[in-house]
Amino acid sequence: MKRVSVFCGSSLGNDAIYKQEAFQLGKTLAQKGIGLVYGGAHIGLMGAVADGALSESGEVIGVIPNFLRSKEIAHEGISELILTDTMHQRKSKMNDLCDGVIVLPGGFGTLDEYFEMLTWGQLGLHQKPLGILNTNGYYNHLINHVETMAQEGFLSEDNKSMVIIESEINILFETMASYQSPKTGKWVDEQKI
Repeated sequence: MKRVSVFCGSSLGNDAIYKQEAFQLGKTLAQKGIGLVYGGAHIGLMGAVADGALSESGEVIGVIPNFLRSKEIAHEGISELILTDTMHQRKSKMNDLCDGVIVLPGGFGTLDEYFEMLTWGQLGLHQKPLGILNTNGYYNHLINHVETMAQEGFLSEDNKSMVIIESEINILFETMASYQSPKTGKWVDEQKI
């Protein structure tokens, strides 16, 4: 992978481990020669992952909508800052620039970004690995819900396999490197009534 988009919170969360892991992820990306594409802010986990990559002289590309830059949250020390007009354009640009995605803890925005990329992959619009770094068990409830979606017939087993979840950075990279996108379509087979 040449570049990875990282989706994560603009907050730090309540446990210092979240910031530590975000910083370490950025550092590891740079050490592996993988460029970071992220939301462009200097605050929260976004700022931590960017600072981690910068600490190892890594490439850091931020993508931020104009209205957020005007709130003075843009990281000014990164390699490149790309401005967009809308949040949707931001996601699209981040997709265009990356070969894979890693998700760290975050809130609604992080989940929105992850699920849109996951849906695009499910529809065959890309074949990129989409990894979740499950720091401190943050995404355990999401893992359970994905299982429920499959059990209740709303998610095929093939598409469930698109959800790559690991709790250690290096294992996540290994799993993402061996990822094969599903060969089947999105829809779960209709059962005859």
